[in-house]
Order: sequence, then structure tokens, then C-alpha cells
Amino acid sequence: MAEGRVMVRTGEAIVLRTWPFHEADLLVSLFTREHGRLKGVARHAMRSRRRFGGALEPMTHVRATWAERPKQELARLDAFEIVSSPMTARIDYARVAAIELIAEVLDELPEGAVEDAVFRLAVAVLTELKLGRVWMPVTYFCLWMNRLMGWMPELGACVVCERDLRSNGVWYSATADGVTCRDDRRPGSVFLAAEAVTEALRMFRGTVAGLAEEDWPKARALELRRFAIELLERHLERRLMCARALTRAA
Repeated sequence: MAEGRVMVRTGEAIVLRTWPFHEADLLVSLFTREHGRLKGVARHAMRSRRRFGGALEPMTHVRATWAERPKQELARLDAFEIVSSPMTARIDYARVAAIELIAEVLDELPEGAVEDAVFRLAVAVLTELKLGRVWMPVTYFCLWMNRLMGWMPELGACVVCERDLRSNGVWYSATADGVTCRDDRRPGSVFLAAEAVTEALRMFRGTVAGLAEEDWPKARALELRRFAIELLERHLERRLMCARALTRAA
């Protein structure tokens, strides 16, 4: 509803990051289901917990109410109602790093990202990020983010000679599009084994909840996870610092 020139909106959102802002205010980065990335000010959030409570923890799924003015960069955040929070379950270093990696990726997406599909992916993956079981959900998220953003290359054929690679491994480069066969690999290319390609295709066909029923230790799909993260970094044009933290997890 509009109040003069102020537009008041309500919708689902995921809290990505917060920063101190002015005296007792917080600057909050959100990924909303219908409007994509949004930044707003939570007034007096550091002094009073009445309106926001624990809803400002990273990757908390909330129902948010905010107000926007035309040509004003920051929204006014009025209230958050928690739908779910990953911080209510047990955490360790790996789980925190995984949660923060998802927040970092969402916070760096270009304008015009497919909001609803990305939002549903993030919520589904967060549900499966459990203590000691973070590796598959993180890999699934990174692969699907590349696919939803149109960055995932065709893994079944060489981009140069069009040779069928479905039963072979592929070579990829951090500086070039597509995957290649061995003969057409670019300088500095990295090999992705056939088993990793098969895991990727399974992830594109299955759900994160269904795949989570399997045993996924850190070593499983390690090459595939590295490939998906490097692909994200190439298109986001930045290093994902939380991905580096995740690799250090025991």
C-alpha cells in the first residue's frame, strides 16, 4: 500500500548481513523473494530487540515489512517475523562457514537475478545444512546457482570440437567459457573426472532433501565443489572468502 510517496511492502526475505549504522541503528542486507537484493536501516536495532529480536542473524528466513521512497537508496525496515533460523540448531565451524558462503553469494548477485528460484534454492539448502553434513548441500547450492544464473556450461560436449564427453572427464578453465576435451584444453585448465560430472547431473535431476539421505563426507565430490565455486567466482568477478574458510574446515 502507498502512503503518500512511501511504498510499504511485506514479503519473505533472507537476512544476509548487518553492519552498525549511525548510533543504535543497523544497516541490513536482505535477499527478498519478490524484489531481489535490498538494503535497509533497522532503526534502534542495537538498543531494542522488540521489533527484530533474533531475526537479524545471518541467513534467517523472515517475513519482513519495510518502506521505500522513490530515489532513496535505503529502505526503512519496520518489522521482521522469523519463519526459520539456521542458528537455532547446533553449529560448528564448517556449518557457520557454509551458511556464510550462501549469504556471500546471494549478497554479490547482479541486479535482476531470478529472485523466486534463487530464494527457494537457498531456503531448501539451509534446511539440509546440518551439523557434520554440510558438504553436499553446499555443492548443490553452488551448482544450482550457476545453473539458475545461466553460468553453467554444457558438461556433455567439448565446446571446441563438440566431441561427446558424457562418459569421459572434462577440462575447464577459470578464464574461459565451456568445457573441453583433453586435446582442446586451454592453458591452465583443470580436469574434472567423469565421476564428478555424473554427480553434477544427479544433483541437477534430484532434490537437496533426497540427496541428503546419502552419506556425503568432505572428500566426496570435492573436485565438483571446487569447480562450482570457481565458476561462481569467475562470473561474480571476486574471490569468495567464505569458500576459503570452508576449505579449512575439518
